[in-house]
Amino acid sequence: MLASIENHIYLVALAGLVAFYGLERVVRRSQVYQPQARESGGRTTTGPGVFVLHIASFGAYNGLIGYLLLHRIRPGPVSLAFYTAAMALHFLVTDYGLRKDHRRDYDRIGRWALTAALAGGLAAGYLTSLPEVWIAVLTALLAGGVILNVLKEELPPEDRQSRIAPPFVLGAFGYAAILLLA
Repeated sequence: MLASIENHIYLVALAGLVAFYGLERVVRRSQVYQPQARESGGRTTTGPGVFVLHIASFGAYNGLIGYLLLHRIRPGPVSLAFYTAAMALHFLVTDYGLRKDHRRDYDRIGRWALTAALAGGLAAGYLTSLPEVWIAVLTALLAGGVILNVLKEELPPEDRQSRIAPPFVLGAFGYAAILLLA
C-alpha cells in the first residue's frame, strides 16, 4: 500500500511546508512595530486573531508530534530516543520564534496551550491507531512543517548577509544522521 503512494508523500510534505509558509506570511503581515514593547517585554506584536490562529496551528502541529511519538514509521526504543531528542530540540527553536512573535501572550497562554496539545496528541496516540498509510501521510505533513520552521528560525533573515555557516552545516549533517539512524 505504501509503495502506491510513495511519490505522493512528497506532495504531502510540500503541502505541510506551504501551509506553514502561508501561516508565517499572515503573522508577518499582521505585526505592528511597538518600540516600547521591546524594552518592557511588552505585549504581542500581532493582533489577537492572528495569535489564536498561530497558536491553534502550532497546537495541531504539536498534537501531531505527540501522536507520532507513539506511532512512528520505525518503531523501537532507538527510533523513539532519536525522535524525542530531535523534536525536543525543535521545540526549543519553535518556542523562541513564537515568543519573539507574541511576547507576553505566548508566555501567558500560548506555551501552555501548546503543551496541552502535545499531551493531547500523546493521549490520542494511546487511544487510537491509524493505518500505516495514514502514519506515513501524517509524518510527511509534519516533515514539511518542520522544514519550514527550521528554515524560518535557523537561517538568517533577508537583511543580513546569508552564508552557509559551519554551525548550520554541522546541524544539517547531525540531523541527517539522526534521521538515518532513527
